[in-house]
Amino acid sequence: MEKISKSSWINSADKLSEYQISLLDWYDQNKRDLPWRSQPSLYKTVVSEFMLQQTRVTTVLPYFLNWLNEFPDFHTLANAREPRVLKAWEGLGYYSRARNLHKLAKVAASWEGPPDTIEEWKKLPGVGPYIAAAITSISLGQAEAVCDGNVVRVLSRIFAVSESFKDGATAQKKIRPLAQLLLRTERPGDYNQAVMELGAMVCHRSSPLCSFCPVLTHCKSGKSGDWNKFPSIIPKPKKIATVQRYWVEHQDCILLYASRKGRLQSVFELPQKLPFHPDPKVEKSKILATRNRTIGNTDYTEEIFVVTLSRDPPTAMPEGYRWMEWSEMKDFTLSGPHRKWINELKKTNDSI
Repeated sequence: MEKISKSSWINSADKLSEYQISLLDWYDQNKRDLPWRSQPSLYKTVVSEFMLQQTRVTTVLPYFLNWLNEFPDFHTLANAREPRVLKAWEGLGYYSRARNLHKLAKVAASWEGPPDTIEEWKKLPGVGPYIAAAITSISLGQAEAVCDGNVVRVLSRIFAVSESFKDGATAQKKIRPLAQLLLRTERPGDYNQAVMELGAMVCHRSSPLCSFCPVLTHCKSGKSGDWNKFPSIIPKPKKIATVQRYWVEHQDCILLYASRKGRLQSVFELPQKLPFHPDPKVEKSKILATRNRTIGNTDYTEEIFVVTLSRDPPTAMPEGYRWMEWSEMKDFTLSGPHRKWINELKKTNDSI
């Protein structure tokens, strides 16, 4: 990252302290009432940070509360079976987060005391630089600065960082040393939450509330009005893909498939391939529905075809396939979009 000018306020101890105190005073008066901030604990911090990766706070809130009811501590989570863990995560997406959190709990269940350094935390399942800094600062009082998308946006605007980053991860890596310089070491956890809160509540991606910003006098782009130039992150080109899905009913069941690997491992969806040999009659002219979703930087169009079986299906099913009774679907983990689509389309298909 480009060097900060020697004339910048960051090089003045008094100005730096003024910035930190202004931000922390604002946070103390305006922070949101979030459940992981109420009677905080290491476990609450870990769970919330895993859930908040690439997911909005409003989406996480009900999941967090339900999770704490079902898995109130590391030991309970460690002793739970994976299908139960995935079921509790259903709808949050990125299921590797749930698996890694489950693995971490199994490690934590044997702790006499938690690791107290960021490097030790980064060795644990699913814990990268951001989560390690968040946990060690918020729960353990370590002077480690976080750097997520909110922090990148806030700091790149404050210092008008003109460097273009190839992606968000690169921006976080390069901005992190600057975040560390700004950290208020007496209250590292609160400072980290304050700068992230500022990004979430004031320094929005578009139409930031600059007139309400507690550190506007320190913000180069806020004072000049060209905040929209920062951060400069080169957008990834969008990919487009079409996927065929099959709707197959037999008696009081629907055919579903769960992969044994990849990001949707053990999560059921409508199948993309038919497991029968020879294949049943496929009425491709009768598309039940077309649905859209985005995963990463790929926009998927999913075409769902009604399949009519010409004979009873074989008893033995290939690995991953399951005839799921409608009454038992609530007990299994389905991807959020597919559960929604199946519930919607069952009514439609009943009339076909």
